[in-house]
Amino acid sequence: MVVFLFLVIGNLSISAQSSKRDTLLNELEEIKKSANFNSNDTLYINQLLELANEYRYHNLDSLKILSKKSLDLSQKTDYINGEINSYHTLGGYYSDKGKIDQAISNFTKSYNLAAEHDKSFLKASILNDLAKEYGYKGEYSKALKWYLATIEIAEKYNYKNIISIVNDNIAHLYLEQKDYEQAMYFLQKSKNIHEDIGNPIFLAETLSNIASTYADMNELNYAMYNINVSIATFEKEKILEWLAYCYEIKGKIYLKKNKNTWALYWYKQSELMHQEIEDDRGKIDLLNGMTEAYLNLEKDSVAEVYALEAFDLSKKIGLRTGIKTSAHKLSKIFKDKKDFEKSLWYHELYQTTYESLSATSNEKALNMLKTRVAYDQQKQQLILDNEKALAKQKIYIYVFIVILFIFAIITFLIHRNEQAQKKLNLELRNNKTDLEEKQAYLNELNQTKNKLFSIIGHDLRGPIGAFQGLLKLFKEGEMTKDEFLNFVPKLKIDIDTISFTLNNLLSWGQTQMNGSITRHSVTNLDCIVEENIALLSEIAEAKSITLVNRIEPNCQIWSDPNQIDIIIRNLLSNALKFTPNDGQIIIGAIQKIKTCEIYVKDNGMGMSENIIDKLFEKDSNHTTYGTNDEKGTGLGLSLCKEMVEKNNGKIWVHSALGKGSSFYFTIPRLQKRHKESA
Repeated sequence: MVVFLFLVIGNLSISAQSSKRDTLLNELEEIKKSANFNSNDTLYINQLLELANEYRYHNLDSLKILSKKSLDLSQKTDYINGEINSYHTLGGYYSDKGKIDQAISNFTKSYNLAAEHDKSFLKASILNDLAKEYGYKGEYSKALKWYLATIEIAEKYNYKNIISIVNDNIAHLYLEQKDYEQAMYFLQKSKNIHEDIGNPIFLAETLSNIASTYADMNELNYAMYNINVSIATFEKEKILEWLAYCYEIKGKIYLKKNKNTWALYWYKQSELMHQEIEDDRGKIDLLNGMTEAYLNLEKDSVAEVYALEAFDLSKKIGLRTGIKTSAHKLSKIFKDKKDFEKSLWYHELYQTTYESLSATSNEKALNMLKTRVAYDQQKQQLILDNEKALAKQKIYIYVFIVILFIFAIITFLIHRNEQAQKKLNLELRNNKTDLEEKQAYLNELNQTKNKLFSIIGHDLRGPIGAFQGLLKLFKEGEMTKDEFLNFVPKLKIDIDTISFTLNNLLSWGQTQMNGSITRHSVTNLDCIVEENIALLSEIAEAKSITLVNRIEPNCQIWSDPNQIDIIIRNLLSNALKFTPNDGQIIIGAIQKIKTCEIYVKDNGMGMSENIIDKLFEKDSNHTTYGTNDEKGTGLGLSLCKEMVEKNNGKIWVHSALGKGSSFYFTIPRLQKRHKESA
């Protein structure tokens, strides 16, 4: 009976939404049949766009066709609003298809037109969608930047609904970082706005997000209450895409309660809804939830099917959070099946995706917003306190005026209050200055710590974790000796990478902690170059790269030999990393009057101007995978710059994409000292 009622409700929902599309189609036909019909009429274009939006989540191909048609008509008639909205709906199409870069491109075109023609509401709406795309890419700092820009516009023009939607979306960023307290703060703000507006559908959307957050916090009674309220609203309004989401959340709540059969029941209801809509992004969480439920019921073969579908769908639309979750579950499934190679592959993919989504830059951006929110709250409280204090003072003044009518006493009280206010303002200014100085000092201390933790967490933990996993499998007998030996070449590469990273890390740490002293002496450059070529020859041979040494014998410079050794090794290592197989690297020196100009040239991948501009920045942590997916910390070139400057030299680079890079640096030459005549 329950299933029958559900199917009846589902059919009514589908019928209601189809009816709205049919109404729009009939209205378009009526417009076309009118005697004075013109396809360039703005009313006709607006109807096309409204119909296109109705097809979202139901027929993406129709959405695309109608959007392109409205765009073509809008451009022919110079209808700016139509052109803006057409690019906006096209962005939504590419977003749902998982083509994030194309979605960003269309949203950007839409925003630029809206900004050029000062369409403030459209600007705010488009910026919100643009921010969501960067969130899907895992670039939370960029997403946050555009969300804050959206709020700035929305608050200026009092677009309450947009403010609430942005608060929901910012909450999702914090949920990805598992910061439930901050997520709930923004969701509650959104809920308060919707209650003030009085729109039940918007309120139900926020309540469903609150229910999901409560489920993640294991506050399951609150979660169930909020999701039931949301389901009642969406069933009444017959909104399929939100019903699918709510049923999935209800399944998650039962999953948290360890009631797997009930969880699967609600997941199946959501699955039925997804058969009628096109929402791949929403379907991924459903598939991962069903995977976990089947795993709990020890139906691993069924769980594997859903996990693989979730993984393939996540890859298709580029949803990194979905890849992370499904890869983690697949790693466990294949481990239980004794397929250790696949298990390790999925585990490494999970680890890489997890570390990327938990990057320091994302955490830093979200922490900055958290600080800003706390500051705004304190500021608002201070304003309220001041207002209360001023109101109280005015009451005292009025009472004294009415009761005493003594001018001297009133003057004295006013003067005293003014002095107290000045003193308070002075103290506030002094406290603000003191706090800003302390914050700047703490930021400087944290920069070194954050960079060290970022490198250790990103570049050392992965290889070491993989090594530990292999040793554990071997020790517990889940891997044979031959299988273990197959991983030895990869382990050697990982250990060499760790060793090189640690050397750079220690050298950089010394310079940052003022523990590195530059000791100048006569240095034979050719000896240092020969030693580094010998050290890196094995890597060069593995990629069939030719190392050409054009340093003249007995080329002497005035420098710290240890620091020059680190500079040469980093530049050669970088060149090997970005030079393809069968390439060539040349190292040489041009001896000038007072300096020796040393260069390292390769015919590798090259760099864009944007990357070159950031390459030697002090706080830059830019790193790129090499031609054979070699990893780097982004630390080497920063270290080279510091050490070159400590040796009274300069460093720079010339590069072009696809043509290779040439790094140059200067070091003072050894000057012959002539004895003074007696």
